[in-house]
Amino acid sequence: MTIYVLCHRKFVWSEQEGHACLHTKKRLLILKRYRNLPQKIKLAHTRKCLDRLGSPDENRKIIHVAGTNGKGSVCAFLSSMLEEGGYRCGLFTSPHLVKINERFQINEVMVSDQGFLEAFLKVKNLADELVAEGDYHPTYFEFLFLMGMLIFDQENVDYLILETGLGGKLDATNSILHPLACVITSISLDHVEYLGDTVEKIAGEKAGIIKKGVPVIFDGNSEEAARVLRNRAEELRCPWYEMKGENQKILDYTPAGIRFSSKSEVYGDTELFVPFIARYQMMNAALALETMGALQESHGLKKEALMQGIAHTRWQGRMETVLPGVIVDGAHNEDGIARFVETVQYFQKEYPITLLFTTVSDKDFTDMIQKICKGLNFAHVVTTEIWGSRKQSAKELAELFRANGCTDVQAEPEVEQAFEKAYALKGDGLMFAVGSLYLVGEIKDYIRRRKHD
Repeated sequence: MTIYVLCHRKFVWSEQEGHACLHTKKRLLILKRYRNLPQKIKLAHTRKCLDRLGSPDENRKIIHVAGTNGKGSVCAFLSSMLEEGGYRCGLFTSPHLVKINERFQINEVMVSDQGFLEAFLKVKNLADELVAEGDYHPTYFEFLFLMGMLIFDQENVDYLILETGLGGKLDATNSILHPLACVITSISLDHVEYLGDTVEKIAGEKAGIIKKGVPVIFDGNSEEAARVLRNRAEELRCPWYEMKGENQKILDYTPAGIRFSSKSEVYGDTELFVPFIARYQMMNAALALETMGALQESHGLKKEALMQGIAHTRWQGRMETVLPGVIVDGAHNEDGIARFVETVQYFQKEYPITLLFTTVSDKDFTDMIQKICKGLNFAHVVTTEIWGSRKQSAKELAELFRANGCTDVQAEPEVEQAFEKAYALKGDGLMFAVGSLYLVGEIKDYIRRRKHD
């Protein structure tokens, strides 16, 4: 839990609980998701809030990104390319890993505490006005999105990259009216209680960000999802660009990253380097490059600058090396775990692997563990727990690993102790931490404090 003391009031962001609490002298105001409200009203409410804040999205060049996995990485590639080309680029993403300011970045620098405070107070004043009028208080994510739009407007960014929070059609970010492009990354089963229980239904929700006549760039590796996206793009007379993995070929694979060729409709065959070890980043980089190709007339950047931007991209929590031989990855669903396994399979040929794992209770962690154990062999496994009501017992997770054939398994509920235990067991091998972005955030924060102690 991160506590911000704002003037005489204390604002408590509780990400794990899925809500935020505003403590005042007179009351405790809880910003919940308001799941029972009519969904169309929710989106109209966000639009009304934007308009009352002066329509900060009106003059922004916005690229809107949705998807199940990879959307944060695509956003990072886009931002890095635009920065490489000399543009001032805003980036709104979620969740944060360590500090909430991470959600608002300009050219890879998160907003200052002062900038955060100023935007917070403006949205808080609007929220008080709405409640006084008998309207409802903005939800947690809606509140942050409104803050972001104010921050980026104040900073007068040239481009703004918006990542959806959940879904697409009903997401608060979909209240923007005139994006330059809509990007949809890989789609798989996740958040089925909100988005639907089939890939087609989830794709329909993601396709909700598509606007009439606006270019659509999407991952076409799932035919079920691609069919939905193509149909929606054609209904709205949008030019569309479909990217497939078969059009990427690995040229060199090293611990520093991957060099590969990618076939682009706009740029043809292009040799790219991504500074990440995860193979799925090839598709994410290809999607980002194709998006820049579709918007060539807007930015006017040469392919060489775009290639450099991709090569210089940094993104936290996605196969990120945080210490020598220690890699964290936020994979937390079926597709993400499959990609994690694919990556680690390459390295287990040369190194003994130690795994640090946790997840949250509302995920299908039994299936996650089965897939991990089926595809990988571990020298050591350490399970742990994250804080909050969604935490899953480290002991239960350990038992599942043992049931799936892992012999050296230890349970340590406290993340810091679990990290130290796994790090000691790693030896000359590699250590991977996976299963939850919250775990990644806690590890990164602990390493930061560990270095300064």
